[in-house]
Amino acid sequence: MGFWSYREELSNKNRLRRSYYELLRDELDQFILQYALIDSYHNFKEKKIPYPFVEWRELKPRARIPNTEYELHNTFLVIFLEDSLPDEHKKYIRFFDSNKTTKANLLGTKALCLDNKFNRNQKYLESAHFFNFLKDLLPVDYALLLQRDPARQRNSRYFLSHFHVRIDWPITDAAEDLARSLRYISKDIYEKGDKCAEDLQKKLFEYYGLPMMVGGRRTAAIVAAQYMRRQQCLCTVYTGSSEARSLIRISERGVSKLILGKFTRAEVTQIAEANNISLRAFTKNYVIAREGKNRDRVCIFQATYAYTTQARPPDDGKLREIHPDLNWLTVGAQHILPNPGIWKYPPIPLNIIYS
Repeated sequence: MGFWSYREELSNKNRLRRSYYELLRDELDQFILQYALIDSYHNFKEKKIPYPFVEWRELKPRARIPNTEYELHNTFLVIFLEDSLPDEHKKYIRFFDSNKTTKANLLGTKALCLDNKFNRNQKYLESAHFFNFLKDLLPVDYALLLQRDPARQRNSRYFLSHFHVRIDWPITDAAEDLARSLRYISKDIYEKGDKCAEDLQKKLFEYYGLPMMVGGRRTAAIVAAQYMRRQQCLCTVYTGSSEARSLIRISERGVSKLILGKFTRAEVTQIAEANNISLRAFTKNYVIAREGKNRDRVCIFQATYAYTTQARPPDDGKLREIHPDLNWLTVGAQHILPNPGIWKYPPIPLNIIYS
């Protein structure tokens, strides 16, 4: 059983709401993919700086990522909730009147170029201007919170409710919460000693596909994802990392990382032939740029991770001991994705991380 209710357990009203949420999330996926990776790529090209491509080995679970920040890579943190977040959670998720997306608050940040034509409806996801509004706010520090409008109970409307959202739940609490659900502890993270508590905190990072104790938004993202499991609804967390040069997406399906990858012409020809796609169609629908003297093709690549037995609740529900050396994640699926906005072509499976 997930921390959310499965579709067949929902009322017809809430099934419709879930369908609407998933439809909006599909659109949001496309926009954030463009902003996180393709727009970042163009940032480097405009400055005539080589793009720092991710090496395939960096996508392996537990892989070490080069400790370099690339300022030209877009960074952000977005939390998209299927329902509304009740006020009692303000202790750890900082969403107050002072950081609501009102015109007065937004003008006060001086981070936006708003004029007197500010339309309060542009914060709603169905607005024609929503993605322009979102793009203006993505560079603002901390997280953006998208959720169902609590004032519209009869018909679900989703909106960007808050900006400058801080995640103040302690890492130890997040690790304790996860460890309890996986039955490594019964109550307290220190009940088996300091060494076990330290191992469990390291495993929290591994569970969400991150190196131990990475900084900033990525840590906030995994803490937020773990905290939102307390809500009986879907939650999707997106974060862009200038160090990992990736888009990390955490949802009810688990963790995925999306990067830009380079492929030679020979590799692209082989991939196209293996999937019964003409080279011309592949280039038009899957290639975002050509790179270097050899005109290597740049494509969007997604690694989706699966949980091992150690990272799933035990079948018998009994308490168990932690074995830090055992992996909690494996690579579940690998795909080349079509470019954002492509309607007809699906992701192409491609096993490359371990090849």
